[in-house]
Amino acid sequence: MSNKKVKIPLDDVDARKFLGVNDNTLRFLKNKTGARVWVEDDNLFAEGSEAQLNLVRELVGVLKNILAKRGYISEDDMRDIPWDEKEVSPDRSFRDIFIDTPRRRIYPRTANQAEYIRAIREHDIVVGIGPAGTGKTYLAVALAIEFLKKGNVEKIILTRPAVEAGESLGFLPGDLEEKINPYLTPLYDALYNMMGYDRVRALVERRILEIAPLAYMRGRTFHDAFVILDEAQNTKAVQMKMFLTRLGVRSKLVLTGDITQIDLPDEGHSGLVEIQKILKGIKGIKFVYFGKEDVIRHRLVKDIVEAYERYQSEKNKKME
Repeated sequence: MSNKKVKIPLDDVDARKFLGVNDNTLRFLKNKTGARVWVEDDNLFAEGSEAQLNLVRELVGVLKNILAKRGYISEDDMRDIPWDEKEVSPDRSFRDIFIDTPRRRIYPRTANQAEYIRAIREHDIVVGIGPAGTGKTYLAVALAIEFLKKGNVEKIILTRPAVEAGESLGFLPGDLEEKINPYLTPLYDALYNMMGYDRVRALVERRILEIAPLAYMRGRTFHDAFVILDEAQNTKAVQMKMFLTRLGVRSKLVLTGDITQIDLPDEGHSGLVEIQKILKGIKGIKFVYFGKEDVIRHRLVKDIVEAYERYQSEKNKKME
């Protein structure tokens, strides 16, 4: 089948801003659609199959909307747009699954991510287990923001076990926030990405958004809250029980972790590993497992995950 050519006018936007630094947007369109893409005057041209050209048109439309709304197009914006092979067809399975945050609309990029989003919306407790870079925390934070925006919860609580500091944090310099910030930076990064610094700080000041180490959850009950326990593989069994039993009315708990990256002195005492057996089959609790096919960071991250899996498999065989 011969290739076709299409012209897409750019005279309704600032073409320079649309193309981005070093023509990043052009490279994105080429890499993600497989079409040949170039610009002449105020027009974008694309050459390829009908499916490729349809995807170019759709992506250009999305990118134009982002540019009109924010005045620029970031790499994160391009990363968050659905694009993989399953989505070239007009009837792609993830078309109607998305999360709305103040700065962007976020789509699942794999089947497991789509299942994860559905699970969080439909279950009170969801456990996401898988390697780094699969979107476990990012999607959970996005859903927490969406739930707050729609009035489904009154508060967002994000927590992590501060393993390196032994949960005491007392010997570290500075006030409480300065002590715990190094352990909570990834959560702040996700929030800033979706909401912006000023909005996040305003919610923190009003105590609508709380970010604190797991040790500070003891003795509390979560009502009307969306609570995320990140890095749950570093939670001890007794801490995990404490956390799970904080669940109150109209609340959601989301636990995320990678059981191949346990930092506890005794890996066998990880609460995340243990609850896979203890909570299995309980109605209202859903486990979602991610694999290397769900890694959405740099291509090398997927290769690294695969290399570690091969290494561990060979190591296990030798031990047997």
